[in-house]
Amino acid sequence: MDLKAFLLVFGTVFLAELGDKTQLATILFASKPSSSLVSVFLAAALALVASTAVAVALGATLTQYVDTRSLSIVAGLGFVAIGVWTIWSAA
Repeated sequence: MDLKAFLLVFGTVFLAELGDKTQLATILFASKPSSSLVSVFLAAALALVASTAVAVALGATLTQYVDTRSLSIVAGLGFVAIGVWTIWSAA
């Protein structure tokens, strides 16, 4: 295993997930007195693992057809568009 790549992906995903809608939804589910914290944790963790598996499979497939530089540019533009939309919505 490539430790440098592992740490880079871990750090990036960890920081990206802090305070996002998924984490806020998980906080709300865990805050309900009737919620089983173990069930909330396992369900949220499994959902993240499943969505990550889809992303890895899609990324591996896309690289067979599209240049990785192009993918990076499209992803970057997507993040910028989301940021602009978020700022526009807040105004």
